[in-house]
Amino acid sequence: MAEVRISKRIVDAAEPRATRYTIFDRDVRGFGVRVFPSGAKSFVFEYRAGAGGRSAAKQRVTIGRVGDLTPDEARRRAETLRASVRLGEDPQSAKAANRKALTVNELATRFLAEHAGPKRRKNTHDSYETVLRCHVLPKLGSRKAEAVTHGELANLHVAMRATPYQANRMIAVVGSMYAFANRRGLVAGELNPARRIEKFREERRERFLSLEEIARLGEVLRRAETEGIEWQEPKGPASRHRPKTHTRSVVSAPAVAAIRLLLFTGARLREVLNLRWEDVDFERRLLLLPASKTGRKTIYLGSDAVEVLASLPRLGPYVIPGDLPERPRADLKRPWHVISRAAGLDDVRLHDLRHTFASYGAGGGLGLPVIGKLLGHSQPATTARYAHLDASPLHSAAERIGREIGAALGRGVGSNDHMKPEPTESGRG
Repeated sequence: MAEVRISKRIVDAAEPRATRYTIFDRDVRGFGVRVFPSGAKSFVFEYRAGAGGRSAAKQRVTIGRVGDLTPDEARRRAETLRASVRLGEDPQSAKAANRKALTVNELATRFLAEHAGPKRRKNTHDSYETVLRCHVLPKLGSRKAEAVTHGELANLHVAMRATPYQANRMIAVVGSMYAFANRRGLVAGELNPARRIEKFREERRERFLSLEEIARLGEVLRRAETEGIEWQEPKGPASRHRPKTHTRSVVSAPAVAAIRLLLFTGARLREVLNLRWEDVDFERRLLLLPASKTGRKTIYLGSDAVEVLASLPRLGPYVIPGDLPERPRADLKRPWHVISRAAGLDDVRLHDLRHTFASYGAGGGLGLPVIGKLLGHSQPATTARYAHLDASPLHSAAERIGREIGAALGRGVGSNDHMKPEPTESGRG
């Protein structure tokens, strides 16, 4: 059929036939849209490798599916391919070699080793690895990377709707993985099945401990590191008729100290667990972290935080050592589970201790810039979540304005003089 300029109108109007056919673009030779009997459509680029001419075998590169790319995006990609052919390259052979039998498992391995590992922080690499291992690879790992469709990934996203944050995080990680694959030529064209998947709305969770809850937590922490906390061993259906077993857990001093530091400093969990003694400046009461989520960071210590640090023995390079003194503690999941349950704080996460630190600062009228500096926020918008707690200056302003208006009205605060009726003529002296 005659060549036309491929546009969205032309692509949408192309109807399927009994056999597949291709509509070629009049401006970029070899660029076309291929229409299949099933109704599927793909952008393609056809060329003759080597010296060209009729003697050279015709090759075809699939640029991407219609819907994943716009006609203009596909045309730009075709222009790049055409330029490479004119320089003597064979795009199809190069791409075939790169993506031969590439599965999602293999793509994930390369993504973590060649991108997340050397170019991202360790915590980011670990979170990518967890998302892929727990959510993506069990469902799609054995599939060819190029065969994964937008619909399949959207269905996986919907299946994770009970945990919207994790579902959205999964889409972001897969999108980053396919962007890496595109840059390396590991998948065809601009293929990215994560593109245009609408994310779930995430309700920001705010949980701050009250003074009474902090007091309960403090009492449990004292018991945890001394006499221990009594807890009942979980029972399953098979042990229904067994006598109840009670166990007393003593939590290690470093673990209790880590929880106290989270509350006293507002630091992130990994910042406390990865803290080295060499990063602690007792004289200036500072923690000088060489790396954190937002880069180099200084944490300012109050007297209570300094006291906690001074009470800990130096068993190795880390302030909160793990089972091996030369390595940091991996997490606080088990001790926090025991302690939070005993304190009646089952709905409180460790990260909520950071929110609690910030909430008391904001509620005390310290101002959001100061709170952001203490927490190590790189963007003011991140601290803005505590704006509704920074009410002290607003209350003072409202009180001052009210007094001035009341004075102008000639009424005292709380006065009901304006409610009294005017005296009658007979009532006047």
